[in-house]
Amino acid sequence: MFRSLVRLQSQFGNALFLSKVCPRSQQSRFALKYSTAAAERKRFYQDVSISQGEGGLYEINLDRRKLKTPGGKLFTVPNEALAIAVATEWDAQRETLKFYTMHMTTLCNTALDNPTERNKDQMINAALKFLETDTVCYRVDEPHGLVELQKNEWDPVLHWIENRYNVTIGSSSSILGPEIPEATRDTFRQHLNSYNFWSLTGLEYVITQLKSVVLSLGMIDRHLSVEQAVLLSRLEEEYQIRRWGNVEWAHDYDMYELRARTAAGALFVHLSSESSTVKRKLLQD
Repeated sequence: MFRSLVRLQSQFGNALFLSKVCPRSQQSRFALKYSTAAAERKRFYQDVSISQGEGGLYEINLDRRKLKTPGGKLFTVPNEALAIAVATEWDAQRETLKFYTMHMTTLCNTALDNPTERNKDQMINAALKFLETDTVCYRVDEPHGLVELQKNEWDPVLHWIENRYNVTIGSSSSILGPEIPEATRDTFRQHLNSYNFWSLTGLEYVITQLKSVVLSLGMIDRHLSVEQAVLLSRLEEEYQIRRWGNVEWAHDYDMYELRARTAAGALFVHLSSESSTVKRKLLQD
C-alpha cells in the first residue's frame, strides 16, 4: 500500500529513514507533551491505514484508533500523499516505536499544533533572518585552500539563485556579512508568501538545518540534491576533517543525521504542496 512513497522519496535521497532527530517545542505548555515523543514505546498496534474524513482531510488509523497530535488534536493531513508518508513511518516501526526517527510525523504535529503560535508573516520573517547570516555568504580570508574551496563550491550556487530570482545577495568576509538589498528581501518575501502554512513549516525546518536560505531554495527547486546541499552547508567542517582527520564513526553519524532531517523537510514541503491525491495506480505498483 505504501510503495508509492519510495518513488516520492527517491527524489530526495534515501537518507530520510537512516537517522534520528528528537522533536522540539518552544512553547512551555506543549513542552511536556512534545518531550514524550522523544521516548521509545512498545508497539501497540498491528495495522496502519489511512482514511478520508471531514472536509476531505486524511487521517491515520492505528488498528481502529485515530492518531492524535501531542496537543490532543485529531491528526489530519491535507492530502493523500502526505498521509501515505506518515502512515509509512508508523508501519515501518518494529517492536519498539522510535519516535525520534519519525520526521514526517513530527513535522505534521508541528503544523497542526503550531506550538509557537505563529502566523505565516512571522514564519517568513524568521526565515528571512537567515539571509543575514547565510552559510554561503560568509567567507574566510585564510587559509588559501578553504578560500578557494568556498569560491569554487559556493559561488555557482549563489550565482544560480541570484539569476533564478533576479536578486542581489553577494558574499563577504566581514563579520557583519553582506548587506542584503531591501529589494532582495521583498522578492524572497513575496516568494515565501506563495507557500501555504504547512509548506512553510517544512521550508523553515530545512533552512534551520542548513543555516542557509540559498541552499534550502536550491534544494527545494531541485537545483541541488539533499546530499549536495548538506555537503555545501558543511563545507568548512569537511575541509577541516580532510586536513586533520575525524573522530571515528562520529562524522558519518552527524552526516546521516543532517541528511535525514534535511530530506524529511524537503519531502514535507513538496508533499504538503500537493493539491491532488496520489493516483490509485501508483499505490498498486
